[in-house]
Amino acid sequence: MAVERTFVMIKPDGYERGLIGEVISRIERKGLKIVAMKLKKLSRDEAERLYSVHRGKPFFNELVDFVTRNPVVLMIVEGESAIDVVRTLIGPTDGRKAPPGTIRGDFSLSIGENIVHASDSKDSAEYEMSLFFSDDEVYSSKTR
Repeated sequence: MAVERTFVMIKPDGYERGLIGEVISRIERKGLKIVAMKLKKLSRDEAERLYSVHRGKPFFNELVDFVTRNPVVLMIVEGESAIDVVRTLIGPTDGRKAPPGTIRGDFSLSIGENIVHASDSKDSAEYEMSLFFSDDEVYSSKTR
């Protein structure tokens, strides 16, 4: 197994509902390390770049409006198979179908407001991390 990094964002609904600590706690209890983190209100341009793979889809503007309405928590998470581990931890996109015990299964109210975003591949993780973090903002989990 390889140590890798992935991008995680607690969305505005997670911020609004006071679930930041819960999400971070679940990530850390799983044995993953947060190596970069910031609270930020995304601009429309940043949100459109983050969700550029969805440009042209019927829900694109609604998604951008949602993710820019309040601050988000941006994180880089590091650990063994971090991309797959985080995807399993958060559950499927539609929280109504996500199993109990996953972040979305326990807290999501809809397919649109589903608490958290996480990269789905190494390529998307690298792209998404580069949107919000410079190299000097990222630490190694090996530093103790």
